[in-house]
Amino acid sequence: MVNEFVYCARLAYLMWAQDEWSETADTVEGRRIHARVDRSGKPLPSPEHLEADVLAGDHERIVSRSITLSSERLGVIAKIDIAEAEDGVVTPIDYKRGKRPHVGRGVYSPERVQVCLQALLLEEHGYRVHEGAIWYAESRERVRVPLDEDLRREALDAVSGLRLTVSQGRIPPPLRDSPKCPRCALVSVCLPDEVRALSGSDLAPRPIAIGTEEALPLVIQSQRARVTKNGETLKVVDEESGDKSVRLIEVSDVALYGNVLITTPALSACMDREIPVTFHSHGGWFRGMVHGVGHRNVEVRTAQYRVSFDDNSCLRFARDLVAAKILNQRTLLRRNWRGDMESRKAALDRLNAARRSANSATSLDALLGIEGDAAATYFRAFARLLAPPSKREEKETEETVSGGSNPGRLEPFRFESRNRRPPKDPVNAMLSLAYAMLTRQVTVALASVGLDPYRGLFHAQRYGRPALALDLMEPFRPVIADSVVLSAVNNGEITQRDFVSATTGTALTSTGRRRFIAAFERRLSQETTHPIFGYRLSMRRLLTMQARLLTRHLLGELTRYPHYLPR
Repeated sequence: MVNEFVYCARLAYLMWAQDEWSETADTVEGRRIHARVDRSGKPLPSPEHLEADVLAGDHERIVSRSITLSSERLGVIAKIDIAEAEDGVVTPIDYKRGKRPHVGRGVYSPERVQVCLQALLLEEHGYRVHEGAIWYAESRERVRVPLDEDLRREALDAVSGLRLTVSQGRIPPPLRDSPKCPRCALVSVCLPDEVRALSGSDLAPRPIAIGTEEALPLVIQSQRARVTKNGETLKVVDEESGDKSVRLIEVSDVALYGNVLITTPALSACMDREIPVTFHSHGGWFRGMVHGVGHRNVEVRTAQYRVSFDDNSCLRFARDLVAAKILNQRTLLRRNWRGDMESRKAALDRLNAARRSANSATSLDALLGIEGDAAATYFRAFARLLAPPSKREEKETEETVSGGSNPGRLEPFRFESRNRRPPKDPVNAMLSLAYAMLTRQVTVALASVGLDPYRGLFHAQRYGRPALALDLMEPFRPVIADSVVLSAVNNGEITQRDFVSATTGTALTSTGRRRFIAAFERRLSQETTHPIFGYRLSMRRLLTMQARLLTRHLLGELTRYPHYLPR
């Protein structure tokens, strides 16, 4: 941690105070190198034995590995990769991946401080130490680190500085346009360029480097399926569609619909890897989530609870939230309108007026009324966004009718108003399922960054209700959920034949639900240009980024939470 503090104080704070971590190729390679170093060797003799050997004329070089030492006086603990003893003098050697840097002192300052602290620990335990060393695995070079008084003072100052920074409970500001940031393991957690841009910097944020092979959700809805563990894979045993396997490393989360079974070993494997397992009703209602010990960032949850009990803070957040939702509803109507222009202008003007009213609301109750009025206007106009069945669909239907397998004409989708529990028509059934899936996705994103999905700032607190997830997803309802419904209908991916209606409501058939879920996941994988930061990222990654930005707002780094508002 002291090494990280000298390298970047913000990085050390994130890792130590907030327990943040993210693997990269560099960290995996570094761990592999250290695993080779950690193999057992000779134990390090006591200082007395080393001195006795020197007096006896024994000059054998002793190499000891993986030695853990601590000191109450210094207030540090270290695992020394190698301690090399010769002629009564011990030299700590730290292993690093990569090549030796060609800098003035031969070693970067964080590594010099780290090996100096290891030397101070050895001295604290009675050993004689003259210097340390760094071994660079890629270039296979050993670089000496002399222990002068300036380095000793710098190391002790770094320990004190780190303790003071953490005790103050304020995260250090991000580095400005630093070359350290792009390859940092926590760049997607720290968001240095993004935080500075939202704080007034005129520098354009650099795109966050993201691997092409991203872990994806495993969605299972077959009612005869059973999820088991087989080595490092999850095996889905299904009588209907056959058995399938997926590697655990490729799974971001698991979604189970209806009566899907999951074995204890499979559930334990997911919890060990912090892979959330979400449970849904057969119709798609989000019931709950199981994961491991969860994110241990207590600081961000403390900030969340503090803000949630502050009425003024909640009202400011809710005003921006409702205004952002209405603005995104207006954008969706403007982009997809299929009716006359006069009705379009009237709907857009009413939503614009509602947005202005939301910005000046004086209470949460007034805000709820404004949101309800805007939703009524939006859903009254929603039918104007739905296209009639295409000629291709009509032809396919006529061919099906002539074959006698499914008599009846393919009717266009009709939508009059939003209704739920149960939905009374196909469009409402798709909207309800899309909102349930979006709730799950946002809940997983919030839990992954250390926030409590059940303690909200706008939605009322209710047992079992993910209030914060419902808060965060409000502006994304039109952008993701409603957009999926429109594309599924207007592209002919879902037709009236994909629904069943009864006195208990309307629901998608198993085949229709499978296609709709696939359309929803495709939407999450689509890339968008962030309107503030200017670079492209997937909608799935965007939800996680917005959750991260919410933590920065709750912790006081950002005065306002920046909503995603596509043009």
